[in-house]
Amino acid sequence: MNIEDQPLEVQWEHLLNELEELVGRRPADLNGVLFLIGVQELGQGAKRFTKEQKQDLIHIGICRVLSMSSYYSLEYTDKDGWPHYKLERALPPGDVLKQEALLKMHVIEYFKNL
Repeated sequence: MNIEDQPLEVQWEHLLNELEELVGRRPADLNGVLFLIGVQELGQGAKRFTKEQKQDLIHIGICRVLSMSSYYSLEYTDKDGWPHYKLERALPPGDVLKQEALLKMHVIEYFKNL
């Protein structure tokens, strides 16, 4: 059976296992994966980030994956190379679990396209 045919949580665990092999450490949660995406999108490699920068990188990760469904679009990249996104349409209403599932689906799709 193909991994894409599996339930979301099975696909998510598969992705976490792949990321552990790739970066040598298993991301603790969704925010950890979004942070990795933010670092990838920033394109400056692995380095030390402040707490505020880490939060910004998670935000970049969220915006980047949700841009795949046109919730956000890249507005510009600042002089330091940080991407800035613009909200294009409201996220669908739902509780935290629904929003987390939406993000996980997009994150899985993001890594398929790398």
